[in-house]
Amino acid sequence: MSEPSNLFVCLLGIGTVFIGLICLILLCKIIGLLTAKPNKSEQKATTAVSTAAVTTANTPIENRGEIIAAVSAVIAEELGTDVSALKILSFKKI
Repeated sequence: MSEPSNLFVCLLGIGTVFIGLICLILLCKIIGLLTAKPNKSEQKATTAVSTAAVTTANTPIENRGEIIAAVSAVIAEELGTDVSALKILSFKKI
């Protein structure tokens, strides 16, 4: 009984890996397509959230000084400086 050649073994291994990867990609795409369909209730909820965000964007900011103090403290901590080194020019609700 003769041994298979080294080239045959390498090609069989590489072929098996690529066929497995192609099957994995196809499986991921199929699962993505099955889970990507939004339900009508999800669409209504998304619309309600975006409508609520639009209506609250025009309201004035409550406790503006406290919010600015908290945001500036976080920014100073991330930058590694003191809060007094920061100069806030504007603060808008997005």
